[in-house]
Amino acid sequence: MKAAVLFAVGEPLEIAEVNVAAPAAHEVLIRTHAVGVCRSDLHFIDGTYPHALPTIPGHEAAGVVEAIGAEVRTVRPGDHVVTCLSAFCGHCEFCVTGRLSLCISSETRRPKSASPRLHLADGRPIAQMLNLSAYAEQMLVHEHACVAIDRDMPLERAALIGCAVTTGAGAVFNTSRVAPGETVCVVGCGGIGLAAVNAARIAGAGQIVAIDPVPEKRALAERLGATHTVDATEDTAVAQVVEVTRGGVDHAIEAVGRPQSAATTVKVLRRGGTATILGMMPPGEHVALSALDLLSGKKLQGGLMGSNRFPVDIPRLVDFYRRGLLDLDTMVAEEMPLERINHAFDELRRGDVTRSVITFPA
Repeated sequence: MKAAVLFAVGEPLEIAEVNVAAPAAHEVLIRTHAVGVCRSDLHFIDGTYPHALPTIPGHEAAGVVEAIGAEVRTVRPGDHVVTCLSAFCGHCEFCVTGRLSLCISSETRRPKSASPRLHLADGRPIAQMLNLSAYAEQMLVHEHACVAIDRDMPLERAALIGCAVTTGAGAVFNTSRVAPGETVCVVGCGGIGLAAVNAARIAGAGQIVAIDPVPEKRALAERLGATHTVDATEDTAVAQVVEVTRGGVDHAIEAVGRPQSAATTVKVLRRGGTATILGMMPPGEHVALSALDLLSGKKLQGGLMGSNRFPVDIPRLVDFYRRGLLDLDTMVAEEMPLERINHAFDELRRGDVTRSVITFPA
């Protein structure tokens, strides 16, 4: 099969022939249909986060099950599926207490003594990225890294649910538990931020403020439910949010991955408000609450992958799309073939696009 392989940090991905193993027990072979281009992959490609090489990035995907290994019970050949990087074992402490997105069990990966799931034509093993490696014509994953969805759901849109929407919407529904009438500020209007804006509208938030430096992204946020938008480059951005919400917001969600945007997320909170950080900041960076923030009851939390229970959450998000509540069409900037993957990442580095989607021939 063809795949986009990262051989060296900071270098363009190379389209190469890759061999994929037959499904072992609890494994699922998926014919990839669409993959979203996410900034999280860029962190590994540019070397901000380390990863074993060579590897195939890509983790926001949808496709069709081609084959299954022994003991697979959750999907069968022909099923349309969305993948999710937060593969779970199902019986560790995190899983049995309902925190599936925190599972780090090695059981969802092949043991080191076994042959790899992916290898190059010359026999070199490929390190699977984030349990998926989706920039490829096929994916071989653990059965708890995918979930079957309604076959009437367009797979080009379903792919976005695998990361951007699960993370952004999950931050609203699961991590922050936004209640009807509460105020929300979303810092950053890429795919994750726009999903959070849309979810805040679905949750019935009273005011939804979106902050971003790009006018086109602020316009998209308004289409998805933002009641107010603010230019992030203005010195008065925080003051504008505090003024329009009469004292700050109940929930602020950071969807960029920069220390400055995380600081903004804390500053726009009202007394007792909660800041949720979603973006992948460089390792070693810190986000803090001041002594006065603590005295005023403010809270700071992470929200890994939207605190998802993806076997339940993803089908519900699909249903939201089919009922016209979740607007995935607005989030997609462009669809392109695998051969243009490096162009997609160049666009992402410039920060002007929301979500590009790599599509594969049927």
